[in-house]
Amino acid sequence: MASVIGLESSGAHAADSKRPALQEVGKVGWYHERRPLVPVDEGFLFFGGAMSIRAFKIIESTLREGEQFAPAHFTPEQKIAIADMLDEFGVEYLELTSPCASPQSEADLRTIAALPLRAKVLTHVRCHLDDARIAVRTGADGIDVLFGTSSAMRTFSHGKSVDEIIETGTQVVRYIQAQGLEVRFSSEDSFRSEPRDLLRVYQAIDRLHPERVGLADTVGIATPNQVFELVSMVRKAVDCDIEFHAHNDTGCAIANAYAALEAGATHIDTTVLGIGERNGIVPLSGMIARLLSVRPDLVAQYRLEILPELDRMVAGMVGIQVPFNASITSDTAFHHKAGMHTNAVLRDPSSYEIFDPARFGRERTVMTGHRLTGRHAIAHRATALGLTLSEHDVRALTAEVKRRADAGPLSNDELDDLLRGSVPA
Repeated sequence: MASVIGLESSGAHAADSKRPALQEVGKVGWYHERRPLVPVDEGFLFFGGAMSIRAFKIIESTLREGEQFAPAHFTPEQKIAIADMLDEFGVEYLELTSPCASPQSEADLRTIAALPLRAKVLTHVRCHLDDARIAVRTGADGIDVLFGTSSAMRTFSHGKSVDEIIETGTQVVRYIQAQGLEVRFSSEDSFRSEPRDLLRVYQAIDRLHPERVGLADTVGIATPNQVFELVSMVRKAVDCDIEFHAHNDTGCAIANAYAALEAGATHIDTTVLGIGERNGIVPLSGMIARLLSVRPDLVAQYRLEILPELDRMVAGMVGIQVPFNASITSDTAFHHKAGMHTNAVLRDPSSYEIFDPARFGRERTVMTGHRLTGRHAIAHRATALGLTLSEHDVRALTAEVKRRADAGPLSNDELDDLLRGSVPA
């Protein structure tokens, strides 16, 4: 592997940078948050304007949606560890698998619900009285119920008409409310449902005053514009909060979740690493990164330095590596390689980083012993080794590193030996 040289996360070279001052909206480490290119109240390419995001809460579904990830099989001890760390991170809600799924699922829900957590514990069940009766006896703080509303779901899943969905939904929501529990009613496959059908259902349920209604892009088919349009319609039709659940089959989960917030949604479903059915849903670290880059105030209450450990822990439990493209938490998230990049980063890290890695307990690294390296990276490494090199020496060594690295990257030791050998004893 090419040599990797670690750097401090917040050095004097960044603080003393001569870059032009920009108007500050807030600060994240030594990075000054720039004024958005498009004012928040004007939205971004969405149907004439988005509202400001005024609310954001996480419904963390690693212990429900995450269990549907193909390799996942969490033990009771692992579920407790995940719940504890998510609670320490600061999520507002933990959603767990239906107690009707299996005897162990019910036992695990009771165990998590009995923990001294700050987060509210929810479970996710079919919109069916039998399921609701079991769920309310588990100690959960709230029950999330769902009903398929698309023509495909109504034909091949449950066979009920819109009127029957409303009738059953009303019965189940009222029952849960009578037990003193929080309730959310969600449509399944919302984006392949007829909008008029959705609005009929949501408005009927909203008259019961649930905490939330939910929209689900169950097959990941929606675009951000479509999400914005549908959530906007529902926002105008109901008074309660709106939850959004985005699958990632087409790679749009984070963008769709952000569009939902801009349109008036208040709660976003996430999982650690985005694990879930098929390609999963919104990854927690990715959603945090998206909001931190534009509205850091919305995530100020969370312990962001826990994210890397959280992702590594869950990755280990399900037998995968943290993906290379995971926001914030991947091994390469703050890794710099190309010569032009490293030159700028060594002068001012914010030139190629939108976040200070120290915010997440991370450090940036600069790769040096490879054929894309530049003389500034070589000079920086020489200085770190206490070597004094002329400009001519640096250029000559850079050329030599590139020549050798064409056959394969140099290790740290190989690079350092080359640099030290260039200086007369």
